Amino acid sequence: MNYNQRVLHIDNVEQAKQELKKINCDPTGVAIMAQKAVFKLVKLEHVPTKAANLLKQTFLAKGGEVALARESAALSIEYTDVLLCATLKQYRLALAQLKLQPWGLPDIAAVIEAVLIQDETFPHRKYVWPHHSLSLKPGKTLVMGILNLTPDSFSDGGRNNHLDAALRQLEQMLQGGADIIDVGVESAKPYGGSRTLSAEEEMQHLLPILGKILEVSPVPVSIDTYRAEVADAALNLGAHMLSNIWGLQHDRDMAVVAAKYKVPVIITHNRTIADYTGDMMDEIVGFLKESIAIAQGAGVGRDQIIVDPGIGFAKTTEHNLLIMSRLEELKSLNCPVLLGSSRKRFIAEVLDFPVEQRVEGTGAAVVVGITKGVHIVRVHDVKSIKRMTEMTDAMLLKQRFFHPFQ
Repeated sequence: MNYNQRVLHIDNVEQAKQELKKINCDPTGVAIMAQKAVFKLVKLEHVPTKAANLLKQTFLAKGGEVALARESAALSIEYTDVLLCATLKQYRLALAQLKLQPWGLPDIAAVIEAVLIQDETFPHRKYVWPHHSLSLKPGKTLVMGILNLTPDSFSDGGRNNHLDAALRQLEQMLQGGADIIDVGVESAKPYGGSRTLSAEEEMQHLLPILGKILEVSPVPVSIDTYRAEVADAALNLGAHMLSNIWGLQHDRDMAVVAAKYKVPVIITHNRTIADYTGDMMDEIVGFLKESIAIAQGAGVGRDQIIVDPGIGFAKTTEHNLLIMSRLEELKSLNCPVLLGSSRKRFIAEVLDFPVEQRVEGTGAAVVVGITKGVHIVRVHDVKSIKRMTEMTDAMLLKQRFFHPFQ
């Protein structure tokens, strides 16, 4: 018998409502059943065991499931990680009850509710400068063009480190549709080998060319540096944004500089060696939360912070592929997400292509990133990637963001 059967993939309440309406479900039924059709897994770490056990009992009573460490039942451990498995309706019912319970459960309920809302809420942002503006909105992924001014850049070999070449490259990226230009002098070279510049050398290479770029660029210009002294000089010259590959944790005065100029700051996950022992995304989210706290502690507004999982920085190919598959988890940070996968070595190791032939691999990573909630992509090949982002945005246009409990 053929019933035109298939499995539907429902990610949010609005999609569930649309499917219910398509079969002419009663409007009352639509309102009742939509939250039952959306299933979410929420992970919590380091929850007091006594509270975790009551949390589990509450969710079980509402039809959900909760996984705890084996030793939790006997209270033989003080803390446990928690995995919540429930529909949105079950979350709503359980959270209402948890808000009346002891042992810190009202605070835990508030955290769970917030992360569910963040998972389905677009982080609208509008950045305004005297002569430039930038908006983050659904259906338009922003493209950041990379302009390397260093002789040992892994991607362009320093072809743009002279003024004329840099301005030609800038013009190409602008014609290709770049929304932001990211200018850097010191090569990050994620796998090592680049020469470290002094702050004086970095400014000597950067500031003269940056001044010319700022004179002609109709789009905001970001500065890629991890030194507060360089950042201060560049922002004083008129740069609009900061990009920091050490998540403000290498030079903490970077956060002070960002707050001083009230500019958006991109914080990137990084470390010195790829010796991860636990869950990769636990590490990344924890690091970025610490970076956010550093920024806010210095006076940077939460709406000025953009997060980057740091593809290629102290990560193996397996690590990078894992991060790409789990980018949605960064939504829990309630910040716009930037993806910097362009021409990275993990693409070469998968496809076995040299750096100049990694456009298709970069494009694949960008498309996957957009489908998983990335808002900005940092790329070398602006024209081709811009076309990919526009096509991907068009295909995803019907996806909207709604409060999960409404």
